[in-house]
Amino acid sequence: MDIWIVSVILVVTVIFLVTEKMPVDLTAIGIMVVLVISGILTPEESVEGFANPAVITVGSMFLISRALIRTGVVGHFAQKVIDTSRGRAKVAVLFTMLTVAVASAFINNTPVVVLFIPIILSLSCEYAFSPSKFLIPISYASILTGTCTLIGTSTNIIVSDLTAGHGYAPVGMFELSPLGVPIALLGLVFIYFASPRLMPGHMAPTCEMADRKDRRYLAEFIVPEDSKLAGKKPDDYFAERYTSFEVFEIIRQSHVFYPDESQVSIKPGDFLLLKGSAVDIVNLLNDGCVQLPPVHGKPPSRVFEKESLFVELMVPPQSSLVGQQLIDSTIMEDPQIQVIAIKRRRLHYAEQKVKNLTLRIGDIILIRCDHEKLSKIRRESDLIIIEDIHHAMVIRKKAPLGILIFAGVVLAATLGLANIMVCALTGVFLIILTGCLQIRDAYRALRPDVLILIAGTIALGTAMEKTGASGLYAEVFLSFFKDAGPRVVLAAFVVMTSIGTQILSNNATAVLLLPIAISTAVTLGVDPRPFVIGICFGASACFASPIGYQTNLMVYGPGGYRFSDYLKLGIPLNILVVVCASLGIPLFWEF
Repeated sequence: MDIWIVSVILVVTVIFLVTEKMPVDLTAIGIMVVLVISGILTPEESVEGFANPAVITVGSMFLISRALIRTGVVGHFAQKVIDTSRGRAKVAVLFTMLTVAVASAFINNTPVVVLFIPIILSLSCEYAFSPSKFLIPISYASILTGTCTLIGTSTNIIVSDLTAGHGYAPVGMFELSPLGVPIALLGLVFIYFASPRLMPGHMAPTCEMADRKDRRYLAEFIVPEDSKLAGKKPDDYFAERYTSFEVFEIIRQSHVFYPDESQVSIKPGDFLLLKGSAVDIVNLLNDGCVQLPPVHGKPPSRVFEKESLFVELMVPPQSSLVGQQLIDSTIMEDPQIQVIAIKRRRLHYAEQKVKNLTLRIGDIILIRCDHEKLSKIRRESDLIIIEDIHHAMVIRKKAPLGILIFAGVVLAATLGLANIMVCALTGVFLIILTGCLQIRDAYRALRPDVLILIAGTIALGTAMEKTGASGLYAEVFLSFFKDAGPRVVLAAFVVMTSIGTQILSNNATAVLLLPIAISTAVTLGVDPRPFVIGICFGASACFASPIGYQTNLMVYGPGGYRFSDYLKLGIPLNILVVVCASLGIPLFWEF
């Protein structure tokens, strides 16, 4: 009976994580509550995940990664990459991708990608190339090299600690490198040559906002009923009358049309997202062709200020706005900010639709503000100005200390001087003690939703072990491979893990499948080590979906991608990683 209850909980958990009907952290808490109420776990067993070394280590690495960003360490190297390229766009992109790859092998890749999104957008403005050609690639590069070291991704840390909990040796700091590095190099070569051909070519709607006479502003307007634009093709009309304008999107209800992809005509009620000079924007307004969107449900002032800016802000993972309704958030209540619209995964929400909209990671908010307010936004961490976050305030004088502490953590863990959790905690203590990271920033960088999800899925994994469900699942799984050897079973496990991580988060997939993998190996009478390593590689092979990994979701909005864009580059990468891992793991880890 208990096995059936656990199975139902597992299915319901998967449904909630896939559909996002509830926040992932609330889903995780629900798992623990149901397991206790059903009597499958004791109250103490249900919350043991919070004391699991994996949760402590992952949380600590979030803070260390944030400190390296805050002290300007990663930003310094990023700027060097841009300087070294000397105006050569392909060289700049190649160096950027390699920098992301190397950094992501040693620190959490989420803040690395957060940093490089605006750098790619800035490079696209400077060298006139499409950022959508390279935003998905930098996300994929960060994921690929995350499998090269123990601390490259939180999934490896979780798998390592759970493996130790099952009585086997934890994963070493560089144990994955002999196979992870070759796979990463193959993947990076494929990405570099394939992405320009497979990725869409949308131009960046925003560029750097340096004060200069030819600066163009990003703006959004509504087309009124009596507009001269009605029935006209945007490129044809603006080419004759407003030569500075470049139309990026036509938003009609909840659909987004790109003029460079479809020859759509303008209709009354359409929203136009365009960029142009201040003079042309004012003239367009004065001619009555367009109107400014309403502000808080009321028509905006007829006085148009030339000095105001239209900028796009992205909601980062550590933002306190995540989970809040936009209408109740501080940004909506700020009198110095006019919220014009919000964009999420090719859906566009105008002012009248945002009242019940809950903010998520990666949402892009289009606002209007002045230079003074823009400077204040740069100094905060709740929102990212997507075109120039690499110029954010950093504590550069602490950079040497940040590098020294981080190097010490890696070296101590590699040499086995202390457990990885102890090394990471010591690193956190030192970065806060030395001022590399402020306490306020530390709490924001903790990512409680991720940590609670890990704790909740660990509780579910414990229940699967306690009731014998994982053993039953292993037997059912093996029934499909009765006459197959361990190599075939391992390959099937890697494929199953990779498919699971496209649907769930990679951490949840790893926690749920690891006990089954170990039980399968024991049933086969072979060493579980190859299966443990297979979970590491399979859980990070999440390239074919924007929801499988946070960095994929973060580039969705800035790149203007469709879901299908992830399939074009992601499916070949998934096949590459799965095939290489399935063939390579038995060469380095014997059964």
